[in-house]
Amino acid sequence: SHPEFHKREATLMSSRNATRADFEHVVASMKRGLVKPTTYITHRVSFEQVAGEFASWLNPATGVIKAMVELA
Repeated sequence: SHPEFHKREATLMSSRNATRADFEHVVASMKRGLVKPTTYITHRVSFEQVAGEFASWLNPATGVIKAMVELA
């Protein structure tokens, strides 16, 4: 534990609870073409647009499933 983290009484939340076996299953499914990750991309922005768009991604009404930041 880090004293600065606790001093601010920050809350750390995470939604990742997959096991290594789960991850390997998903990767294998993608390699076999059973799962297409691009299907889940709902929003694309340039790096310069991130600051202006980020807050909207937190609003469920925007329908964001996966937002991609394009760096090139």
